[in-house]
Amino acid sequence: MFIAVLVYKVPIEEVEKHLNEHVEFLKEQYEAGNFIASGRKVPRTGGVILSNMDSKEELEKILSQDPFHINDVADYEIVEFVPTMTSKELEFLKQR
Repeated sequence: MFIAVLVYKVPIEEVEKHLNEHVEFLKEQYEAGNFIASGRKVPRTGGVILSNMDSKEELEKILSQDPFHINDVADYEIVEFVPTMTSKELEFLKQR
């Protein structure tokens, strides 16, 4: 499992120019089963994407298609982790 942390590298006004395309990209990835959750950071300096993709390389390839990446709006940090403890509602995330 991966957490992708996006950090905006341009003013928010520039980010917003690409927001609709970014949201469409996210919707496509949810439909493909690649993303589990996403949202804005608070304060609004970037975002976070939770992904259940099989490899970091696959996730990097998908993120390279994000309009925020294509338009050089955000940098990405990818953190891999193994969920070993969850709430009952999220037990499906645990790796065995």
